[in-house]
Amino acid sequence: MPLRGPKVLIVDDEANIRQSLRGVLSDEDYQCTAVNSGETCLAELARESYEVVLLDIWLPGIDGLATLARIQELPFGSRPAVVMISGHGNIETAVKATKLGAFDFIEKPLTIEKVSVVVKNAIQQRRMDLELQRLHEDNASPEIIGDSVPMKALRQQLKLMAGTNGRVLIFGESGTGKELVARALHALSQRANGPFVEVNCAALPDDLIESELFGHRRTNLDGTPDHKIGKLQKAHGGTFFLDEVGDMSLKTQAKVLRALDEHRFEPLGAPQSIQVNARVVAATNKNLEREIERGNFREDLFYRLNVIPFTVPPLRERAEDIPVLATHFLREFSLAYGRRPKELSEDALAALVKYHWPGNVRELRNLMERIVILHPQRRIEARHVPLDAARKNSGNKPWDGFGSLQEVKEAAERDYILRKLEESNGNVTRASEMLGLERSNLYRKMKSLGIASKE
Repeated sequence: MPLRGPKVLIVDDEANIRQSLRGVLSDEDYQCTAVNSGETCLAELARESYEVVLLDIWLPGIDGLATLARIQELPFGSRPAVVMISGHGNIETAVKATKLGAFDFIEKPLTIEKVSVVVKNAIQQRRMDLELQRLHEDNASPEIIGDSVPMKALRQQLKLMAGTNGRVLIFGESGTGKELVARALHALSQRANGPFVEVNCAALPDDLIESELFGHRRTNLDGTPDHKIGKLQKAHGGTFFLDEVGDMSLKTQAKVLRALDEHRFEPLGAPQSIQVNARVVAATNKNLEREIERGNFREDLFYRLNVIPFTVPPLRERAEDIPVLATHFLREFSLAYGRRPKELSEDALAALVKYHWPGNVRELRNLMERIVILHPQRRIEARHVPLDAARKNSGNKPWDGFGSLQEVKEAAERDYILRKLEESNGNVTRASEMLGLERSNLYRKMKSLGIASKE
């Protein structure tokens, strides 16, 4: 029996249009399914994969544009190309559909030639996009840089554990590279072709995190449905990364624990549960055993997550890696900004190595970006490295090396903000309260001073 062609889903509320399109495309050996509403379309896409959806603009219930927006929430690998069709098309609607992610927009009356060409082109473009994505992921495999003993041990542990499906809990201070380790685990695993989906538990308020994790099914005040696919469902077949899991509320912890135990979950407001198969990797900058003693973290969830523990050392404990990391980041940002390559003088390298790096690798990376932007010269001297602690070590007076009063002021502000961030375990909201600043103002101040945030 010959192989059938690509699968096409036709969505139109007019029976004669559905029948006509189905007949035309079936004659060209496409596998066609036809439905009459946006709701049925979304249900069909949840059940089966299609390469192209022919979607009418005017539909009862959820209209075509709302259905298109929902389709764009599907994971990239399972997202079909969407061709919008309408008998009442206009430029404004076509532009809106394109911005929402539609491949093309065609008007009724439909012709065999027009439909055939557009569907063929949509399939070719989708397959090209998937191939480019695969090549990008192959070439963008995370690189764990450093030849220190702790980093060699970490890379060896990655090789041993990446091929398993065991849950992983990554410990480490903010900015050490926990997300990089999680991505490396995914890239080396048997799930590398699946999605890598991340949720930053510290950056989401309690009233949104459950919806973000599990999705929701609800109806708006005007009677229109509002559905959201949760990130756990999007991670099906891949890796689900819970960053800063120690900041998750106890209520959400209970739901996550249940999902881990049963491999299924219920979206908020949904009558039925959804089964999911994803490897769970979590990370935290907190001492979870201490958080358990304080009643802030569930002991049973800790043991579910902590099957394979990883520890990413702070930068100050692997100072021999600082020169190679700094050189790597300088090269990366010089290429990104179209600047000529830069090199660090011995004095500049010495200043970097002496610094205690409270922001770890992230702080070093941000600093190298700042140097590339601000300093056009090729050779970077110690005076170009804006590290107050490093400068204090280079002279007898704390203000040695500063060129202006503004630099002294910025260094003092930076040091004080870093202290408050350390005292609040990196939580920007708590730090802003301690400093008497609005959270948004603190973010702007941190950005201007080159301070990285875990959020």
